[in-house]
Formats: sequence, structure tokens, C-alpha cells
Amino acid sequence: MSLWPEELGSPAAAGSLLLCAAQLAVGYAVGSSLGRGVGAADRWALVWLCYDALVHFTLEGPFVYLSLAGSVADSDGIIASLWKEYSKADARWLHSDPTIVSLEMLTVVLDGFLALLLIYAIVKERYYRHFIQITLCVCELYGGWMTFCPDWLIGSPNLNTSNWLYLWVYLVFFNGVWVLIPGLLLWQSWIGLKKMHQKEMKPGKKFR
Repeated sequence: MSLWPEELGSPAAAGSLLLCAAQLAVGYAVGSSLGRGVGAADRWALVWLCYDALVHFTLEGPFVYLSLAGSVADSDGIIASLWKEYSKADARWLHSDPTIVSLEMLTVVLDGFLALLLIYAIVKERYYRHFIQITLCVCELYGGWMTFCPDWLIGSPNLNTSNWLYLWVYLVFFNGVWVLIPGLLLWQSWIGLKKMHQKEMKPGKKFR
């Protein structure tokens, strides 16, 4: 088993992690700017949504293109190198696995534009905000489940868990974030809808 410092120091791994960090920095900057004037929870939601949309359009979008045009394994460039690095943890991303490509097509088109619509709804305080938020979160959670469940059912032959970096950073952390944060946003929507319902049901107030 390779040690963590050696893997982190490799050019491919370090470059991939730096690119992800740069995207997070851009998402934070844009989300913070858009979130001026809203509460802290919504401001952090906007940071996440900007990062989420950025990943869908600039990482997963090119992956879909590369997979439909050929495969990541046969491609060159910065984005291809990032996916080649990730495929060391999950080999399905290297050879255009039909399940993965199908999910990513849905993720890029549906989740990406839902994230943009939700950003708009939060900033402009639109009435449909929580409907979009719940829909996006369910889509993200479904995508995560369908990414891994089919492989688990056949004994996870494509997952490499023998290396600390591949298991805990690539597989657990980067995928777990898309479970944890959508779960928190679902909870936020639950609380928000509950408060709106309680407000509407106050004694003496007519239901609209």
C-alpha cells in the first residue's frame, strides 16, 4: 500500500486536488458575492450551489463529452488527466461505463440547471425556492446511490480501496460531500416549509 504523502506528492494527484480546490475557491467567491444581504445559512447554500454548478458544467460536462466521443482512456488534456486520476479509485470512469455516463448526462443537464435556478430563487426570494431545492437534493442523492449501488451488488470489482488516498479522499470524501450537503439542504427546506405552514395557520389568519 502506498503511503499518503507519496500519493499526494504525485503530479497527477496533486494537480487534481489543486484543480478541485481552485473550483471551490471560485464557488466561494461567487456564492459569497451573490449572498450579500441574505442570512448565513442561505449564503453558505449559495457557496455550495455555485461550486456544485461549476463541477457539473466544467468537470462532469467534459466527462460526458469525452465518453460519448470515445473514452477518458483515449483522451488527453487537463480534464482527461483528472478523470484518469480519479479512475484509479473507480475504473468505470476510464472506459465509458454506460451506467456512469447515463447518470452523468442527467446530472449535467438536470442538476446543473436546477442549481442555477435555485441560486436565482434564493437571491430573488422566489416562492418556488424550496420546491427546486428539494428536487435538486433528491436528484443528487439518487445520483450518488446509483453511482455505487450497481457496483456494490456485484462485489465492487471496479473500486480500488487498497490505497488511503483512493478510498478516503476520492471515494468517501468527494462522493460523501454530495450526500451530506444535499441532506442538510433537505433539512433546511423541511424547517423552512414548517415555518411557512405555521405562519399560515396562525389563529385569525385566512389561509391563502
